[in-house]
Amino acid sequence: MDLITTSEALAAFCQRAAKFDFVTVDTEFLRETTYWPKLCLIQAATDEEAVLIDPLAAKLDLKSFIALLDNPDVVKVFHAARQDIEIFVKMTGRVPANIYDTQIAASVCGFGDSASYDSLVRAITNVSLDKSSRFTDWSARPLSEKQRTYALADVTHLREIYRSLTAQVEATHRGEWVDDELELLRRVDTYVIEPTKAWERLKLRINRPRDLAALQRLAEWRERRAQELDQPRSRIFKDDVLYELAVQRPLTPEAFENLRAVPRGFGRSAAAAEIMATLKAVEALDKKELPALPERYRGPSPKGAVGDLIRVLLKSVAEEHGVAARIIATSEEIDALVLDDEADVPALRGWRRKLFGEKALAIKHGRIGLVATRKGIVEFPVESAGAN
Repeated sequence: MDLITTSEALAAFCQRAAKFDFVTVDTEFLRETTYWPKLCLIQAATDEEAVLIDPLAAKLDLKSFIALLDNPDVVKVFHAARQDIEIFVKMTGRVPANIYDTQIAASVCGFGDSASYDSLVRAITNVSLDKSSRFTDWSARPLSEKQRTYALADVTHLREIYRSLTAQVEATHRGEWVDDELELLRRVDTYVIEPTKAWERLKLRINRPRDLAALQRLAEWRERRAQELDQPRSRIFKDDVLYELAVQRPLTPEAFENLRAVPRGFGRSAAAAEIMATLKAVEALDKKELPALPERYRGPSPKGAVGDLIRVLLKSVAEEHGVAARIIATSEEIDALVLDDEADVPALRGWRRKLFGEKALAIKHGRIGLVATRKGIVEFPVESAGAN
């Protein structure tokens, strides 16, 4: 289990791997103290071999491996692919071609939401993995034999998992379901947070347009600073600090001393100077330039009885078809559906609408009801129930 540490050895492996229909891929990285993940190890396997690639080696250029990732003729198989792909997007600016995520496939094959790799290994290969090396320091060299064994297991068993799940997906004609979920992973913007849009990930606890303008600018400032310093955004400021700054809007060093969210003396720092400049720009905005607050629905709560009935329907449909409920519809989508028959949500499009969305709308408008039986939840037409 020697590491590949030279460009020549890596190129030779990639040339061999390009002859296969698929390659399994995994990574080990660190990001507890950084904004960007620090790539420490790449694992890859074909039907004939499995290798460990050392991206920290001085004599190794990943160019040939990137070419393999870009090869549309070879499926790149990941499990829970998002963070792995984020690394390659940061490296190249693009998503690897022809990707497949076995966690997504597992969710449409009855293994539940977010099935772990080791649970799939147990269920499909009847092997129990030793996961004790999961949180070791992958940047340290040399890697221990235990670390290498652990790392290789993440791609060797993945081959059998991939074959088993794709066979199940094909047998149940659910390729479209998997493809819909993969679409999000194929988009570069899934992995790249634009600082100007950083505020969108925050829960809006803001009631005034100027407060919202301040929150938007502060979230952008924090995101840029985190990226520039390569630090987690929470190390710059936690979300609660952004809210307090947005509402209080300190414009002098002394004003910071009245805030609970920042340490004493912070108002004299360079960061505080940047924040004050940002907030002064917000104060200078004309009312017409302020962002509009999101519209708040003031009708019946979607969390009420109708929403509850539709959630029962979702659970029933998910169990009947052996698919994770989250793949069909999220709780937020059900809320939107309760409020709007034409809500722009996946649950009302394509295969999801046929499987669930139409029935959900029928329940909402009283065309069908639900009854609990020994066999589970059963749907019935309301008209025929009234006739009896």
